[in-house]
Amino acid sequence: MLTQEEIIEKGQRVVKIECNAIQSLIEKVDENFVKAVQLISNCKGRVIISGIGKSGIIARKIVSTMNSTGTPALFLHPSDAIHGDLGIIRKEDVVICISYSGATSEIVRLIPIIKRLGVKIISMVGNTNSYLAENSDIVLNISVEEEACSLNLAPTSSSTATLVMGDALAVTLLEDKNFTKEDFAFFHPGGSLGKRLLMRIDEIMVKGEDIPIVNLDTSLKDTILTITRKRLGATCVIDNNKKLAGIITDGDLRRLLQKTQDISALVAKDIMTKTPKVIKRNTLAATALEIMEKYNITQLIIIDEENFPIGMTHIHDLVKSGISSNGKHE
Repeated sequence: MLTQEEIIEKGQRVVKIECNAIQSLIEKVDENFVKAVQLISNCKGRVIISGIGKSGIIARKIVSTMNSTGTPALFLHPSDAIHGDLGIIRKEDVVICISYSGATSEIVRLIPIIKRLGVKIISMVGNTNSYLAENSDIVLNISVEEEACSLNLAPTSSSTATLVMGDALAVTLLEDKNFTKEDFAFFHPGGSLGKRLLMRIDEIMVKGEDIPIVNLDTSLKDTILTITRKRLGATCVIDNNKKLAGIITDGDLRRLLQKTQDISALVAKDIMTKTPKVIKRNTLAATALEIMEKYNITQLIIIDEENFPIGMTHIHDLVKSGISSNGKHE
């Protein structure tokens, strides 16, 4: 059994070796990397990425990253490819083959067929003198000095290097295509960033008969009943033309009761805030949350162009919808 000190030492050793592997990639991002980015950027089809074993797992991750950053990509399992799945490759596509040795039998069998299709091949290899490298249009060198595995057998540093090279491709392509945060959100509508950049307040606001509304002359008792019944902690106050005149919140009621106990003669207009914070229906939900946090309020009224209240939202509804104001992704 390893001691605590030995466990820490072994773990740190792995991290150091893999850090060195990544560091060594910097000089390998060269003119071949430029050619690969340009080839993919000008590609009219998709990027088909193939690999087996650990390389296949890394290939799937690169496919996922490319798809989410605006580069259409598909994973092709080399064994399935030679049993019919080669049909997914089109002439306008680009193929990336991943094999550290460059001699993986399943990949080697694919190369002549892909070349007959007239499709360009980018290889990610550790052995730049291998069959795969020699038969590729562009070679990306992912060689490492050693695996982090103490036996120097299990793909560890090499897998990390491959993943990082794939990330370098995807992110460089992202910038080459001027891919924006809004574009990213479009492909991630269910994530927090997607919600921040896409979800509008009218998608989650309370509307119709669920909006708490009282008139200027509504008694304070009925106003309190409206706030309680509608469960938003506030109510809109409208004038005789049904336009927004103010807002009354739970906080307004508490402050009133601290000043006086005689409320029997009071009506809504006597205690309302005449200049409530309002937004329009096409406002982003994230913007609504930022306004609430800035002014330390928990409700916002949504109005139309003529100042009619058409909705209301509570900060709890925004939070439950997955909206955050910090811009962090999931």
